[in-house]
Parts: sequence; C-alpha cells; structure tokens
Amino acid sequence: MKKGTDSRILIFVAIVWTAAAISSFPHISRAEGAISDEPPISGNAETGKLLFEKRCTGCHSLDKNKEGPRLRDVYGRKAGAVADFSYSDELKAAHIVWDEGSLNHWLTNPEVVVPNNDMAFHVSSPQERADIIQFLRQSSGK
Repeated sequence: MKKGTDSRILIFVAIVWTAAAISSFPHISRAEGAISDEPPISGNAETGKLLFEKRCTGCHSLDKNKEGPRLRDVYGRKAGAVADFSYSDELKAAHIVWDEGSLNHWLTNPEVVVPNNDMAFHVSSPQERADIIQFLRQSSGK
C-alpha cells in the first residue's frame, strides 16, 4: 500500500467511527444546550397548581415579583423580559422563549441552560415538571 492510501483509510475509519458515535448519543437541543432523551410527558395543570404552590411560591408568585420574577404569562415570554425585575446578566442575554421544552430543561437544571443564573432550585421529577409547566401554560392563557 502507498503512504497516501494509508492516510485515506485512517480518515475513512475516523469518519465512520465519528458518525457511529454521534448517532448513538441522545437528542441534543441546540436552543438550550441540554441533553434530553426523555419522551414528552403530559402534564396536569391542577396537579401543577398544587406543586407550584408547594414548591415555587417561596421565590415566585403569579402576579408579583418576589426573589424570582412573576410567572403569569411566562409561557411564550422571552427570558429576562419582565421590565421591573432584576435578572442576572446571563439570563438577560439568553435567547430563550419559555415554552414546554425550554421550561422542562430549565426546571431540570437551570445552571446547564444558563450558567451563572440566580436560580439554584430544580425539579428532578419529569412528571412534576410536566405538571408545573401545564399550570404555567394555563396561567398564561395558552
């Protein structure tokens, strides 16, 4: 074999190996930079309301800013868009519109979605996230 042929074979093997490796990874969402291989889960807004009241109201309210911004109409809103709330610079600069996918990623791990944001809380249960998201969606009239 010629020297040039050896290089082409190595390049071909590298390309095949890379393609195989990429196809075996879970879906990567470019919008949030987060990895998710979870199927969508249907949420229940009534259960979400109870979870919101229990888990979120220490920092959030639907209609007034607290430690976190008010969340009525959050579904469909651009991140960092409540004019009278003081967001982290990182969240103000994020190009996120809050919808089912972005809220799910955010509630799973806010630090992965927007590093150096001010929210340390997360919801580990996929079902609880889906329920809270449906409540927020309903509260936003969507």
